[in-house]
Parts: sequence; C-alpha cells; structure tokens
Amino acid sequence: QVQLVESGGGLVQAGGSLSLACAASGLFFVRHTIAWFRQAPGKEREFVAAISWIGGNTYYKDSAKGRFTISRDNAKNTVYLQMNNLKPEDTAVYYCAARGGPYTDYAPRYEYWGQGTQVTVSS
Repeated sequence: QVQLVESGGGLVQAGGSLSLACAASGLFFVRHTIAWFRQAPGKEREFVAAISWIGGNTYYKDSAKGRFTISRDNAKNTVYLQMNNLKPEDTAVYYCAARGGPYTDYAPRYEYWGQGTQVTVSS
C-alpha cells in the first residue's frame, strides 16, 4: 500500500520560512517523480514544484522560483520543500504527489497523493 505523509506545515509570518517533508512508503521511490501542489480555499489545486525520477531535475511554479527549493533523499524515501520569504498568498494546504513517470505539472497525472499539510502565512 502506497503512503505519502506530509509534515512541517504551520503558521509563519510573512518573510519567514518553513520546511515541508513528504515521506513515501510502498513504492519504488527512485522510479517516481515527486511533486508538491497546493490548494487555497476557493481555488483550484495548483502545481508548486517537482523533482524528477531520473537525474533529480527540479521544476517550479514561476512565483516559487528563487524562494522555494525541492530536494529528495532517496535513501530516506523523502522529498523536502524548503520555503523561504513566504508571502500571505502562499497560504494553502500543501500536498505531496507521486507518479511513476517523468515530470508533469498536470495534477491528474499523479497516481498517489498525501493528505496534505496546512501552511498559513500571516501578514
């Protein structure tokens, strides 16, 4: 059974930092692209960042470039999202997702999802 468990969310002031983690089990981790998506109240789920299954190439939403960093530790089956200089518009539930294929920012292509972790940025 595949499980993705997010951790690290919380409340932070604008300009602050948070680090999210996504721990995976039940899948061949190195063969999966892992991505972070987020969903704010009343809005569509949107792509934030991804790290590819081969080569560790990284991809980011434009507004995340220069502020967020995605990384993976294949030995720990864990992906991290370091978020710096957070803004109130970053407030959302952040979801970790995995797919057994190359990178895409299209959410329906991801087969496995975590339950999400809340990130709240106060102004």
